[in-house]
Amino acid sequence: MAILTNTFNTLHNTAPFSQIKNEDYIPAFEEAIQKTKDEVDAIVNNPAPPTFENTVEAMAFSGMTLDRLSSIFFNLHSAETNDELEKIAQKVAPKLSELSNDITLNFDLFERIQKVYEQRADLDLSTEQRTLLEKSYKDFARNGALLQGEAKEELRKIDAELAVLKLKFGENVLAETNAYQLLIEDEADLAGLPDGLIEAAAALAESQDKKGWLFTLDYPSYIPFVTYADNRALRRELALAAGRKAFQDNEYNNEENVLKIAKLRFQRAQLLGYDTHAHFVLAERMAQSPDKVKAFLDDLLQKAKPAAEREFQELSDFAKKLDGITQLEKWDGAYYAEKLKQERFNLDDEKLKPYFQLEKVLAGAYETARLLYGLHFKEVHNLDKYHPEVQTFEVSNDAGELVAIFYTDFFPRKGKRNGAWMTSFKPQYHYQGIEERPHVSIVCNFTPPTASKPSLLTFQEVTTLFHEFGHALHGMLADTTYPGLSGTSVYWDFVELPSQIMENWCYEEEALALFAKHYQTGENIPMELVEKIKESASFLEGMATLRQISFGLLDMGWHGTDPRAISSIKDFENQQFASTKLYPDVAENAMSPSFSHIFNGGYSSGYYSYKWAEVLDADAFAYFQENGIFNREIATKFKESVLSKGGTEHPMTLYLRFRGQEPQVEPLLKRAGLLK
Repeated sequence: MAILTNTFNTLHNTAPFSQIKNEDYIPAFEEAIQKTKDEVDAIVNNPAPPTFENTVEAMAFSGMTLDRLSSIFFNLHSAETNDELEKIAQKVAPKLSELSNDITLNFDLFERIQKVYEQRADLDLSTEQRTLLEKSYKDFARNGALLQGEAKEELRKIDAELAVLKLKFGENVLAETNAYQLLIEDEADLAGLPDGLIEAAAALAESQDKKGWLFTLDYPSYIPFVTYADNRALRRELALAAGRKAFQDNEYNNEENVLKIAKLRFQRAQLLGYDTHAHFVLAERMAQSPDKVKAFLDDLLQKAKPAAEREFQELSDFAKKLDGITQLEKWDGAYYAEKLKQERFNLDDEKLKPYFQLEKVLAGAYETARLLYGLHFKEVHNLDKYHPEVQTFEVSNDAGELVAIFYTDFFPRKGKRNGAWMTSFKPQYHYQGIEERPHVSIVCNFTPPTASKPSLLTFQEVTTLFHEFGHALHGMLADTTYPGLSGTSVYWDFVELPSQIMENWCYEEEALALFAKHYQTGENIPMELVEKIKESASFLEGMATLRQISFGLLDMGWHGTDPRAISSIKDFENQQFASTKLYPDVAENAMSPSFSHIFNGGYSSGYYSYKWAEVLDADAFAYFQENGIFNREIATKFKESVLSKGGTEHPMTLYLRFRGQEPQVEPLLKRAGLLK
């Protein structure tokens, strides 16, 4: 137990994964929770009058042992879980929720913070200290510190229930993903599928002592199958299986969980004096209000919908001409889009993959970071890992100083949830004269290597890697005093700027020359392919934009209105999707029961932020394009104004400091081909 609650006796104080046993967690959580309570009690019972240092700053550095333990446990719960960890999570979540409530509902503590807050005009505080003080005060005021009696108890009950429901939601989605397999025994049914996918499916079948080829709902299996399989009935079968995850009559059904989460969030917001959960969340976002988000999404909808409808008609006509398809269905979209892209640009993702060997793409991302920010990545083998596939790196600057520890984890496996994300095992901060550097990780689910080929990425996987690497740079280059304001601890609709801007380099010839080399011959990707990648960047972008808007509208539907009258998830979704609908509805599918971003991740009332940040990233990258994509001066400005500052100032203040002007929407519309 002590191993998880003491400073780790490891190189760079990294997590000692191999020494941790599952039975260590519960006692460690109990010890760390008690330690946090003692630290808070010491602040509350300090006989000296409240000051910024003895109250606000002391709170900022309390609970560090628990934070470290939680980050290790919940990161493994996402990337390397098992039945035991899931049971522990169910026990731990309500305890953490209770502690959080114990702190934010502690009126004596709030009173001390309030006294410092009321003197703020007379205090000689730095910008970061002012931000910390305002954030501390708001965190308490927004989370029930001013509630009385029964209302406080009600809030505690809601938060404890939500903590467990969200975990259960995620576990059900993972269980449903793992439970489905499509076994193909007739080789003719593999027509159209790439060799690499067939080889991986054969290896998976063999590993389970089955004859034939096994396909799953993991993205590297699912996406290429529905994109390339000529057998329409099998595409339909796999797409239906993906669409009914946690929406089936079995123990993993999430419908009840969705309704409960939405209603509890609404109840919580009302208790705290907000109209809806979205009003509560958006008060601390760049967007500020549900009305502003809806206006933003509606404006984009007006601009994207005509293009999307044109593209859908074009795709439908193409499918009819090619195969006599009279009604384009959801399981046809990716397949005919790929065929149309090949016809129009003579560009096939499978022809591109040999130029995108994972190791080379990763090296290209590192070289991009060196050219922009002077970072150097050195793989090391003396740091503990939680899985043999994980790679570990020391990241240093031009002066040779340690900037960060970096973990990468790229392939799907049974205990790992789908998708891609960046996370951290330890934040950056300054404490008692010592600077602590961050330990950052990116976790993805890419096409794994096979017996005959290394891991070759689709172009979409390449942009995903650069996206998550952008988040990682935000974490690595952090330079703040307080851990709660460090790295990606920023307004949620600003957090996607550092990640999305990195995707732009994937379309630039100068950047592709660094890593797009044929895995067998070493030759650079031919210029005509680079041109086609750039030309095809806005291919069917109207439909893609409409899809993202539909997810944002569904999120705002659940969280920006009173959900108490909703009884049918399916009917509710159909209402939300009415303005963005292109394909016929599929009765046995629903999105919400597996929409992990908003019901298990941090995106509730925040899904719009992907499009919001796209406006920022297109505008910011336009600045690089005007001055050179590897312009160190512009990169240094971006690092010093945005990446290193975390949440120490308002995002728009940081953006204006970098760009010298407010973001314009035109670069995004131009990039997406939506400007007339």
